Amino acid sequence: MFWVRKLHKWASVIVGIQLLLWLISGLYFNLMDHDKAQGLTYLNDTHAEVAIETHRLLEPGTILAAFKPSVSLNIITLLDKPYYLLIHEKGLYNHLNNDYSLVDAYNGNQVIINTTMAQRLAKASYSGEAVISSTLLHTPPLDDFPKQRNDTWQINFADNIGTSVYIEAQSGRLVGHSDEHTRLADIFFMLHFMDYTSEGSFNNIPIMILAFITLWLTFSGLIWVIDMLKRNRYRPKLKRK
Repeated sequence: MFWVRKLHKWASVIVGIQLLLWLISGLYFNLMDHDKAQGLTYLNDTHAEVAIETHRLLEPGTILAAFKPSVSLNIITLLDKPYYLLIHEKGLYNHLNNDYSLVDAYNGNQVIINTTMAQRLAKASYSGEAVISSTLLHTPPLDDFPKQRNDTWQINFADNIGTSVYIEAQSGRLVGHSDEHTRLADIFFMLHFMDYTSEGSFNNIPIMILAFITLWLTFSGLIWVIDMLKRNRYRPKLKRK
């Protein structure tokens, strides 16, 4: 019984600490600036209408025949120019493993997003006036976007909040903006969802372990109560007349 009581006390400490973290992170979520936390400070979400010269577009069938088998073909615009995006392997979501080919819709040449093009795409999504300080190509996982499973360019801007713009290397898709506000919010999301292994999900091992500790806390507490009843520790004291 000694070890049951001892483990019960330590389990209650662990659960109590996590409950305190939930309260603190929940309070932060109510007080934070949601736009800043989402990386919208310098996000340029206004896009001019792109005039596509349809008579210059190559036939999709010609493009499909020139590349390896694809499950779908979409026409997209990057930097005011049309491209065919061939999807060879498609994940359930954009951030999951995907295999793309980006093709110039006017001449049929495959386009590789290099450092220069990645920087131009980042500038197009950036509304600030800071200059680019560095450009890096990352393979997953990414610290700022742990769910992203595809190679991604990180373009860093020398502004007052350390903005980083992420561009997917194969498709040119804007993964998102990250800065000091989003990184602070990510810390509180990590604490709230117990995502200590940076999986980008609340369905993780630490929260499973806490569930088992909480279950043990319930059973050990019940065992302790039964033991106290057997020893008549809960016998009420009658008031003297």
